[in-house]
Amino acid sequence: MLNPRRLEILRAVLAAGSINRAARNLGYSSATISQHMAALARETGLVLFEKQGRGIVATDAARDLADQAQSLLADFGRLERVVADLRGGQGQHLAIACFASAAEQWMPAVALAVRRLQPNLTVEISLNEPVDGRGRRRPDLDIRTEPAGGVELELDGYRRHELLVEELVAVLPAAHPLAGGDEVGLGDLADEPWVDHDIYDSPIGRIVLSACSAAGFAPRYAARLDDHRAALRLVAAGVGVAVLPRLAVPELVEGVVARPLVRPAVSRRIIAHARQDRRRAALVACAVEQLRTCAAQEPARQAPTAEALATPTEPTARRAAAG
Repeated sequence: MLNPRRLEILRAVLAAGSINRAARNLGYSSATISQHMAALARETGLVLFEKQGRGIVATDAARDLADQAQSLLADFGRLERVVADLRGGQGQHLAIACFASAAEQWMPAVALAVRRLQPNLTVEISLNEPVDGRGRRRPDLDIRTEPAGGVELELDGYRRHELLVEELVAVLPAAHPLAGGDEVGLGDLADEPWVDHDIYDSPIGRIVLSACSAAGFAPRYAARLDDHRAALRLVAAGVGVAVLPRLAVPELVEGVVARPLVRPAVSRRIIAHARQDRRRAALVACAVEQLRTCAAQEPARQAPTAEALATPTEPTARRAAAG
């Protein structure tokens, strides 16, 4: 049986570049680190370090072992946290997975609501786009995006709750020729440079690409990243245009406007998948109810007006730019 602590020490040695530096970083003696590495070599039957001049260097086997151990150690760390919580009598958690704009706009209200119900609760919020899951709890609530009018996804062991059908908007530099209109045809953006906020091909990105295909073009990207707030900054700088969900642009930075998209309109459906677990039924129900309240405050099922999405007033723009 491999010792997880020795795998952690191996990764620390490789990151530090030497046993001596790893010993200083970990607060151990060099002899202790060497003993752990020798024991790990015996456990694995691998040569982990070889002599080179007056020192030693890691072998390819050591580097491969450290790489493969990363996900295992993340899961083991999660298990250790569960054990510590149970031992301390504080094992009550609510795990929520969601996309970035929902985390930013809705999760503060959800966390407050469930903690009013259970004051000693720990709310764990993780992003599910891109999907990974390593080192995280199985979510009690999984909030996802899917194409409006498309296949309705069902997750085993979860109950589906539809929260919102939300229109996407065109986000443009304020000086752009299309910014003066009340709406923007998606095809009018065909020859524009685009700022893509979804470099990892998550559901919202696939929705946008499908709409562009329906409009007869593929976006020409000037920049790609994985953060909608940073995408707004690039649009403001004039790098390109973007298509974003309304939830991602509650306030626009200075120098940016948003307009409803037409021909075709582009929308997404936001779903909360609630885990069916009797132990957390009350907490999950509370979270879903708060999500419904948050979603009801959004302009659902219709494109926002140009007036509602116009460039904010100067004080608001300053606050958004500072935030």
